[in-house]
Amino acid sequence: EYIETVKKLNEDKNVKYSILTMGCQLNENDSEKLSGMIEEMGYTRTENIEEADLIVFNTCCVRENAEDKLFGKLGEVKKIKEKRGTIIAIGGCMMQEEHIVEKLQKSYPFFDIVFGTHTLHKFPQDLYNIILNKKRIEDIINIDGEIVEGLPIKRDDKIKASVTIMYGCNNFCSYCIVPYVRGRERSRKAEDILKEVQELADKGYKEITLLGQNVNSYMRMEKVENKNEKITSFAELLYEVNKIEGIERIRFVSPHPKDFTDDVIEAIKKCDKVCKLIHLPLQSGNTKVLKEMNRKYTKEQYLNLVEKMKKEIPNVTFSTDIIVGFPGETDEEFEDTLDVVEKVNFEQVYMFIYSRRVGTPADKMENQVPEEQKHIRFNKLKMLVEHQIANKNKQYIDTKQKVLVEGKSKNNDNMLTGRTDSNKVVIFEGEDNLIGKVIDLKIVSEHMWYLKGEII
Repeated sequence: EYIETVKKLNEDKNVKYSILTMGCQLNENDSEKLSGMIEEMGYTRTENIEEADLIVFNTCCVRENAEDKLFGKLGEVKKIKEKRGTIIAIGGCMMQEEHIVEKLQKSYPFFDIVFGTHTLHKFPQDLYNIILNKKRIEDIINIDGEIVEGLPIKRDDKIKASVTIMYGCNNFCSYCIVPYVRGRERSRKAEDILKEVQELADKGYKEITLLGQNVNSYMRMEKVENKNEKITSFAELLYEVNKIEGIERIRFVSPHPKDFTDDVIEAIKKCDKVCKLIHLPLQSGNTKVLKEMNRKYTKEQYLNLVEKMKKEIPNVTFSTDIIVGFPGETDEEFEDTLDVVEKVNFEQVYMFIYSRRVGTPADKMENQVPEEQKHIRFNKLKMLVEHQIANKNKQYIDTKQKVLVEGKSKNNDNMLTGRTDSNKVVIFEGEDNLIGKVIDLKIVSEHMWYLKGEII
């Protein structure tokens, strides 16, 4: 109703919008929904914020640099607003933090709309009220939002798409603000997920990434509350998505090691479309630090899980997240992290220096690690990971790899680029009609962050 009303207000006006997304794939998925609603309201997208009539910031609060980025950008757009009356909207996880909203009110009072993670679907209504009444709107609720289906969605990619299967998190890792800003776990109905994946397959999409803060606890809460659901676990969902014709690859992020049950391992093994690269967040390799982090598994349990998967799933590879310099972490405890990295031999490692988040238990811990020490450890981990990647890359040479062709290489218009099942970037010479297809390539050379291939 509000989409239609704003669309009428914008008729013959040639209004433009710009959206800046910070953060994870869930944020990117939210931005696709925002773009879908905004474009149905008559706006066209521009990459030049100087000409935007509506600027939307979709924020993240996992790390401190996201805050610095937002406040820096707000300084820039103030002049644009003064010049052309641009509407400034700020949404996402950061807006669920009271101290951030207070800072905005005090230091950046020129914003028009603030909306939280639970009120994204109300954006057209908020925008309508701003256009009509010109009064600042703060649309944030601190209770868990309902799951709203059927929102328009505008995806930039035509080959790969992400599909959210659940919202929120129940884990309360001591360093993480996410449960406080995205609420408790709520799973989408399987029929809605499968309908969305089917629609994507009908449009020619080839790869689907199933998204959630903790995907392998999908339906855990709903199973207790609703006995009528046909699909009641993440493993069952994987089997059903695997049946959808046209989809050739299925990925998922992020699972939690403590919830990685045998039925999920079996599903990954049996589902031919599920990629055998498993993202398995480690965070720390030391049992004491893991306990302080409230991760609910030990170093040994993590390594045992990896070994079980290596035994059960042919050609399985792993990627992971690691936090360096968690409060109280000693040099000896950090060595345990290096030990796990040595043993697992990850395909990819996403490394983060611990960043304090207001409102989390870890922020109140007194034994914070000095910044200099964090950076020394980070560099040590980086050296080990890069050494492993260089060695792993060599093992790809002369092998045949199935590659989903994603488009032209960003750095060379004469080359195409794609990814292997294990998410390695491969560039190669080929015709544009290969884009969107899965083809066989022979790997002929390796270059640290990408491989070079030839069509077989």
